[in-house]
Formats: sequence, structure tokens, C-alpha cells
Amino acid sequence: MDYFIVDIGNSRIKGAHFRDNALREEWSMTAISELNRLADTLVFERALVSSVKWRKDELEASLGFPFVYFDYETGLPVKNCYETPFTLGLDRIAAVIGARCFKPEGPLLAIDLGTCITYEFLDSDNSYLGGGISPGIQLRAEAMHRHTARLPLVEWPKDGVPLIGRNTRSCMQSGMYYGVRHEVFGMIQSYSAAYPGLGVYICGGDAKYFESLTKEHIFVIPNLVLYGLNRILSYNVEKLRA
Repeated sequence: MDYFIVDIGNSRIKGAHFRDNALREEWSMTAISELNRLADTLVFERALVSSVKWRKDELEASLGFPFVYFDYETGLPVKNCYETPFTLGLDRIAAVIGARCFKPEGPLLAIDLGTCITYEFLDSDNSYLGGGISPGIQLRAEAMHRHTARLPLVEWPKDGVPLIGRNTRSCMQSGMYYGVRHEVFGMIQSYSAAYPGLGVYICGGDAKYFESLTKEHIFVIPNLVLYGLNRILSYNVEKLRA
């Protein structure tokens, strides 16, 4: 089966072509018109659209292809035990479902290193229990700049981050990077101690900075959310056929 997966964020639109659950190609764009042009060049049986910006009726009026709209009422291949499911970010549940594609059994933790860092836990019974949320790297940089009198707004260095900062900028960069690194590693240790056999899957825009964390049970898979959305579509297609 050929599926077209669309993830519409606040600033970017991601598209992906899956064939028999394998990611064949992916794209990034900024406008719905670009998305429609892309769809016209593809051959696919089903499409799923997830959006943080537009409602289903708005997308139906602007998209030139039929699609399944992913929202809180969409069927999931996991049991959602979150206490407030209507406040749960759809990308969060998609990430942990994507992680399940790579670890069919046992407990797992999906970590998304984006604007915020999110931790999503799925137990051995395939129950999503929740996780944690903390500020991401850039959010920490902006907070230090906005809520102090003299700290500058620093950007991520291209040539690595020294452990010991030698000036204010490099001190901030060191604190940001190693603060996040030790937070993530500490969370992995805490979850691993509580749930033996834990698999850890890291995604998100800042995941590339933490590939050194990769170990036997820790994997960096940038497109985890797209895999999760594809699995959600497959699950709902299977339900319709049953």
C-alpha cells in the first residue's frame, strides 16, 4: 500500500511517501499550494493529515486530495491512558507510536528534542501512560536573554560546545547543551531503572546534536512522528477492512 502522510506544523509542512510501511521519500515545504502540487505528482491509495494550524473543514476546502484527518477521535493502535486526552499534543502520541514500529514489544520511551523536549512512555501492554515536558535548547537560550538584564541571545555553535565556557556566550552554550544532555541521559536512566528492557528512540530538530547518546538500546530516528502517523493510518485502514 502507498500512503501519503502530511504533518502540518506552525511553520513547516512535512510530507512523506510510505510503501508497505517503509519510508520511501519525504519533503518539507511552507505552503499548501506546494503540498497540492506535490500530491499531484504522487500515486497513493490513502492519505493522512495532521495539523496544528487548520481545522478539518479548512483543509478540506484547500487540499486537492481526499484524506483522513488525524485528531483526538482518530483510532489509535495503542491504549491511551492519558488523564486529559484532549490536551495531548498529537505529535506526542504519534512519536511514541512511531517508536513502537521499531520495537514491537516491551517498554519504550520516545524523546522529541524540539522547541520543547517531550518524553513519551509506552509500557509492555501497549498502554500510553504519559511522560514529561521541559524547555528545549532554543527556548532556554531565549529565556536567559529575555529574563535577564545583560545575557545575550546566543545561537548554536557550528563547531561543537566546550565543557568549560571561556566567555559569557560560550558559558551559556555550555549550560544549554550539557544541561539538556544530562537531563536527557538522566531521564533515560530513571526510566530504564523502573522499566528493564526499555528501548529509547530520539527524534526532533535537535536530535542530531545528541547522536553521541546512541547505544545498544538508544536510537536516533529523526522521522519518528511520520512513522507514527503512517502506523495510525494503517491501523484505521485495517479497521475499515475488518
